[in-house]
Amino acid sequence: MKQYGLLGYPLGHSFSKKYFTEKFQREGISGVSYETFPIPSIRELPALLAKHPHLMGFNVTIPYKEQVIGFLDDSSEVVRQTGACNCVKIVNGKLTGHNTDVIGFERSLLKSFPTLPTKALVLGTGGAAKAVAWVLQKLKIDYKYVSRKPAAFSLSYEQLNAGLLKETLLIINTTPLGMFPQVVEAPPIPYEALTPQHCLFDLIYNPATTLFMQKGLDKGATVQNGLDMLVIQAEESWAIWNG
Repeated sequence: MKQYGLLGYPLGHSFSKKYFTEKFQREGISGVSYETFPIPSIRELPALLAKHPHLMGFNVTIPYKEQVIGFLDDSSEVVRQTGACNCVKIVNGKLTGHNTDVIGFERSLLKSFPTLPTKALVLGTGGAAKAVAWVLQKLKIDYKYVSRKPAAFSLSYEQLNAGLLKETLLIINTTPLGMFPQVVEAPPIPYEALTPQHCLFDLIYNPATTLFMQKGLDKGATVQNGLDMLVIQAEESWAIWNG
């Protein structure tokens, strides 16, 4: 039986297993399974691969989108440019890394906000943030990273103010803040400065409306969660594995 799966830790919030299991049933795809592989350290990946010789490919989520690159035999140009990988194809024991987050995010972003602002804030600096930044560069949207501490290429949350938000109308949350079960959390931005002109994109899909999104809705902003992005990237992963 061919096997696929999801690598990350923890994986209690996993969308992928349910999605692919239902896809296989719905489309009559037999002889395949999709499992979750919650490993507490990326160093356990070689042992995992040895234990599952029928594994044909796997998705990668928090916190291994960057760390998994050291275990790849080859990678796509997007992976090399972003430094992040969320999809691995295995052929004859060789691992090739891809990034389907970029496709999922771009398509969902353009569908959700047909008229895109020219400036954006990317909350977070992890693997998902790098995929988002790659898309923003492609779309020629000026952006700044935001993290807990200021750095050469990022602002701190404390540096955000009403003036900055007034001219930055696209805000993308790539952090896990607000993800189930911690639904009362939200990135610490000055929500009082949001307007109906703002567009808020949250990569989280559970809950469907995060506190980050709700605070935007309260100010009349347009919002989008990460479910559509996840579906798109999952289908793109399937196409890579079977292409």
